Amino acid sequence: MSQQWDAVVAGHICLDLIPDLSRIEGESLSALLRPGQLVEVGAASISTGGAVSNTGLALHKLGIRTRLMGKIGDDMLGRVVEQVVEAHGPGLSDGMVVDPASDTSYTVIINPPGIDRMFLHAPAANSSFGAADVRYDEAAQARLFHFGYPPLMRRTFVNDGAELVEVFRRVHALGVTTSLDMALPDPASEAGSADWARILANVMPFVDVFLPSVEELLFMARRPEYDALLRQAGAGSLLPLVTADLLTDLSDELLAKGGHVVGIKLGDRGLYLRTAEEAKLMEMGTAAPADLRDWADRELWIPCFEARLVGTTGAGDATIAGFLAGLLRRLSVKEAARMAVAVGACNVEAADALSGLRSWDETVARVAGGWAQHRLSLDALGWHLDPENGIWECSR
Repeated sequence: MSQQWDAVVAGHICLDLIPDLSRIEGESLSALLRPGQLVEVGAASISTGGAVSNTGLALHKLGIRTRLMGKIGDDMLGRVVEQVVEAHGPGLSDGMVVDPASDTSYTVIINPPGIDRMFLHAPAANSSFGAADVRYDEAAQARLFHFGYPPLMRRTFVNDGAELVEVFRRVHALGVTTSLDMALPDPASEAGSADWARILANVMPFVDVFLPSVEELLFMARRPEYDALLRQAGAGSLLPLVTADLLTDLSDELLAKGGHVVGIKLGDRGLYLRTAEEAKLMEMGTAAPADLRDWADRELWIPCFEARLVGTTGAGDATIAGFLAGLLRRLSVKEAARMAVAVGACNVEAADALSGLRSWDETVARVAGGWAQHRLSLDALGWHLDPENGIWECSR
């Protein structure tokens, strides 16, 4: 069957409402959310969110032929979602599943300057998304299938992820390269109580590219260690506590479970990338790297590019889009990794998930023009810096 699209992006989609909080810079969040208090804010931006929108539309902006596959309700919010998506290009909303029995998911994003964002989220139609909602005939017409945010989609994580496994098993059987992204669940929710270690063990044999954040991965694979790091971090982020040795251990586990390429997002510390040996990469399907030897058995840490921080909404999804676009464009492993963090850096220069993104050619030109990267010092055994592209590599 001919390949009509480069990528199908399926999974979570919602409507995002993002109030402009720039005028309250310096205020603590607790002061802003005091009961009975009226806080004057700026205009709100309305956009679509979730992996289908954030990663899918980012891939479209980067010149990748993309099919979107999300689930919405037959309601006013659903029609707004279709209008917003369609505004990015005619036909982009055609792959949406419209369920008259469901409401459309929405999120209110609280994103004050200098404070990590918070989400008020209604899962709605995403909760019922299952294996039957994927159009496998369309997936077969793509080189890559990416699925995002199963922790926010109840049907995909109950029963030890049986529906998620079925999605990936069926797509993997088509010979299409598969890619998976996660989300950090509310620890007090049903998703927070799911056995994510078991779910990962079940689905990873059918996942070629796995792209979680380090927080998501620790929560799912090593919950006691995640809780211990949170206690150690106190009111701060656990990211400074993440070591190269910890990332190596985590990626060892994921490669052993069946993954071929593991990218772990590290916020402002960049992106960690680990790949399997050449024989396993040959099994990756239609979007396998062009130069398997170049991609095989690599361990990289890529620092972020310097950017004017406005907001972090969708930064991880944009990083994924940059990486997948590089993979689909047959770049070398280091070029694809650099483009991942470059697209992520463009993202944070706007409040929403898409406005800061540039075209592929513009992003390439920005990188080639000497765009400065943040300094990163790794004193772990075996790591060395490639000064040509600012990437650290482990040669153990």
